[in-house]
Parts: sequence; structure tokens; C-alpha cells
Amino acid sequence: MQKQNRTVYFLCQSALIAAAYAVLTIAAAALGWAYGPIQFRFSEALTILPALTPAAVPGLAVGCFLSNLGSPLGPVDWIFGTLATLLAALWSRSLRHIKVRGIPVLAPLPPVICNAVIIGLEIACLGDSGFSMSGFSMAAFLPNALYVGLGELVICYGLGLPLLYILEHALQKNSHLKTLFPQN
Repeated sequence: MQKQNRTVYFLCQSALIAAAYAVLTIAAAALGWAYGPIQFRFSEALTILPALTPAAVPGLAVGCFLSNLGSPLGPVDWIFGTLATLLAALWSRSLRHIKVRGIPVLAPLPPVICNAVIIGLEIACLGDSGFSMSGFSMAAFLPNALYVGLGELVICYGLGLPLLYILEHALQKNSHLKTLFPQN
């Protein structure tokens, strides 16, 4: 594939992932599950995609930013939520070669850890006057990190890992799918 075509393909794939992430987050928001300490964002199942394609890294970050525009936590969530997703995507991408029975089983773990720590911190530091590190306490951080982390764990391993398994096996059997997820 020519370099121009690869760039266009990468951008299109990133845009599709961003759109899918945003739509799935909006669906979770409609159920009251997308924001706050207890989250079950269906979109977090897509955080396994960096194990399959580098285009997922910017796609997930952009999708998270777009979906967080509707967050009741406001600009703080635009920044920290996007940062958590970007760091998790980069970390997941780096773990793609660690496999058990052909499946990168550690790929769903970075979103769990990054979101638990970063979003747990974000929620713990939000007070009536906005975001402030002076409002931080371990008593507020630990339960928020635990709740966010548990929600991530359920989605990333309960939905994301099976999705990754299905995609990995489909890639092995269907050469046309390899063009969707080039292994580089």
C-alpha cells in the first residue's frame, strides 16, 4: 500500500474507532452509567483495539474527548479522562506481544489501572469550588479509584477480552480482516 493510502486508511480507521467509542459512551450515559465513580461504559470494551492496530490509540483518545464533552464533570473530565484513555491505549499497545494462547491477555489491564488512578484522583479532587489538589484525601480517593477500577475491570475483561478473542481468531481465519487490522 502506498504511503498516502496508508495515511488515509489510518485516519479513517482512527475516526471510525473514535465514533464508535463516542456512540457507545453516549449510550451508557443515557442509562446513567458513563460518568462519576460508578461507570460501565460499553465503549471501554474497545480499549483492547490498540493490541490490534496503532490507529486505535488516537481513535480512542479522540472518542473519549468527544464523549466527555457531555460529562457533568466538565473540562476537568475532558482533560483527565482523555489523558487516562490515551495513556491506557499506549500502554495496551505496548503489551500486545504478551500472549496466552495467541490472545494478548494483558491488553485490557492498562485501562483498568489508568482509569482507576486518574479518574479516581479526578473525582476525589473535585469539590464545590472545582478541581483542586488541596481537596485531595486518601479517604476520598480510594473508594473512587476502587469503584472506577471495578467498573473498568468488568467491561474490559468481561466484554473487551472476549471481543479481542473473537477478533484475533477472525483475523487468523479471514485474510480480508487483516487489511482492517494490519499487524504492525
